[in-house]
Order: sequence, then structure tokens, then C-alpha cells
Amino acid sequence: MSNAWQQHWQQQLAERTQKHLLRNVQVFDDKPYHAFISNDYLGLANHPALKKALIDSAEQYGTGSGASHLLGGHSCAHQQLEEELAAFTGRDRAILFSTGYMANLGVMAALLGKGDCVLQDKLNHASLIDGGLASGADFRRYLHVDVNSLEKHLLRTTGKRTLVATDGVFSMDGDIAPLPALAAMCNKHDALLMVDDAHGFGVLGKNGAGSCEHFSLAQHDVPVLMGTFGKALGSFGAFVAGSHDMIEMLIQFARTFVYTTAMPPAQAAVTSAALRLLNSENWRREKLQSNIGFFRQQAQQHSLQLMDSPTAIQPLLIGSSERVMQVAEQLRTHGFLVGAVRPPTVAEGAARLRITLSATHDEKNITQLLDAIAETLQEIA
Repeated sequence: MSNAWQQHWQQQLAERTQKHLLRNVQVFDDKPYHAFISNDYLGLANHPALKKALIDSAEQYGTGSGASHLLGGHSCAHQQLEEELAAFTGRDRAILFSTGYMANLGVMAALLGKGDCVLQDKLNHASLIDGGLASGADFRRYLHVDVNSLEKHLLRTTGKRTLVATDGVFSMDGDIAPLPALAAMCNKHDALLMVDDAHGFGVLGKNGAGSCEHFSLAQHDVPVLMGTFGKALGSFGAFVAGSHDMIEMLIQFARTFVYTTAMPPAQAAVTSAALRLLNSENWRREKLQSNIGFFRQQAQQHSLQLMDSPTAIQPLLIGSSERVMQVAEQLRTHGFLVGAVRPPTVAEGAARLRITLSATHDEKNITQLLDAIAETLQEIA
């Protein structure tokens, strides 16, 4: 291997280290922690019913699918889950993907090409952005949750097939996209609206069907709906739901669906079990909402300036990358796991604690965390 490559890698890593931006994969020890870092919003990842579903279905199907969906890897468990997802979200059909990242790349590649246009919220998830850039379409970004900014871009795309993509719940700020206004704007300009509901699916809406249900938006309002299973559902994988023709387009042209091994059938069975729990254990969503309200109320009493988020994602802006790492490490010594988010995930000077709440938290846990944050911020001021 050339020394030039080695020197380049060392230089890049040294620069990240100097700026306090080096990421590390942490292996946590046996010490008990209060985790405010997980996206397991409903506490389903350790639910006995999901564990049993995994064991039972592994006995039936084995540990892997063995092939792609189109070459023998699509089992009855996969088919059942797709049908359940379509019914649950009020869509014609659904299609499974191994990850949300693969779903977003697959949709963009299948539905867009040269001569088309894709417009995206400035704070969209990296997978949406990467999918748009890789699609070959004219890629533009509108100001965050700014419908007027979107319309200015739409007025410049006359004559082009245009897809508008947005997160339902933004993963770093925790705010909810103005989906009714976006849907109306897309309808006005004959654009296709896609919503990545990774952080809304399972949590928002009367039945947990996500951001679209929260706003009472149907398939004709949001033609392309993506959701993931690894957050509120405590499982793994992703789906896209929509019209018969749109799903057929993905089956034919989404390379991240066609050219990869299907998720294990046992994992599909686990997700079906999680969907059933959404209907039978509504108290989980209610407890989560109660925890969000209590957290924000108590944070205000501590004079902590949270960002304006009504969801389980509660960001506390710190500013400096060095300082946010100090705070997170100090909280860990107190027994609390909290995410420290730095550039390039967020803008320069916008490093933050990304505190995520769950139905498994109680008011005592939340109070102890906020006390520890307030104490730590005073110590390193």
C-alpha cells in the first residue's frame, strides 16, 4: 500500500481529533446506566412478546432469508408484514427494505433520473440527501420547514418531474415538518411528496401510524411514505408504502431492493408482533408523551434552554464540540448515557446533547438526569 494513502488517512484523522470531532464506537461496560441515548422510544426492544416472536420464528424459518426477495428470499413472514404495514398506514401496498438508508437510496434511484428535480429540506437526514445526490436529478435544498422557500424552488422547476422529500420528525432538532402545508404546496405544483417518518412511525398519531396520521394525511396527500422498525418498534429494517404502481416501480427499479439479501424472516415476524403491540399497549405512547411534557417542564425550572421540540428527541444546545464532549463524559460518570452530536451532523457551533426519551423512563430518572446536567454545566462553565 502506498505511503501517500497512509499519510492522507493520518492527516484526516488528526484534523478531526484536533477539532474534537473524532467519532468512537463505544463498548459499554457492565456498569448500570440510565440510557437517554436510544431511539427505542416505546421500550419494545426488550419486550417479552418480541423476544418470543424472534425465537419461535427462528425455529420455523432459520436465521437468514438466504436470497434476495426476487430470488426466493421472500417468505410468508415478509408478505404478511407488507400487507399489515399497508393496512396500518392506509396505503395500497408496502415494500420491505433492510435499512432506512437503503430505502431512501432505493426510492430516489427508482423514481428519479436525469432531467428530474428533487427538493429537500435543509435539515433532512443524510440518507435522503445522499439518495438525492446519487439519483442524477437536479438536487436543491429549501430552508428548514419553510414552505415559502419551497415554493420559490418549485416555481423554478416548471416542466420537470419533481419530488419533494422531508423528514417527518427531524432527527437532530426533534421538530415536526409542516406536512399539511407541504402536501398542499406539492399538490399545487404537481410535485410528488415523500416523507421519511423514521422518528414518527410508531409514536405519533392516534394509533401510532406516524406523522401522516398525526396530521390526518392520506395516500393522495403523501404518495411516498418511508418508515423504519429500529426505533419505536424495537425491531430492525424499513418499509416504503404507497400506491400499487409506485411500489411496483420500486420492485422493478430500486437497486437496494433488487440486489440485496432480504431481511431474515424471523425479523419480519418480530416487526409484525411489534405492530400488534402498538394496538394493544397504547399506554406506551401515552407514557412517552407524559415524559416529554415533564422533561420540558423540569428543564425550564433548571433554566436549561431546550430547542423547540414536541417529540421524544430533546436537543440541548451546547455550542462547542469540545464542551459537549466534556458534558457527555461527565454525565456518563454520573451514570447517564446521553448523545453528544457534533459537526458535520449538525452545523458548526451547534453541537448539542441529543437527549431521547422513552416510555420506560420515569419521573425520578428524568429529574436525576436534569439535576446532573445542571450540575455539570456549572462545573465546566
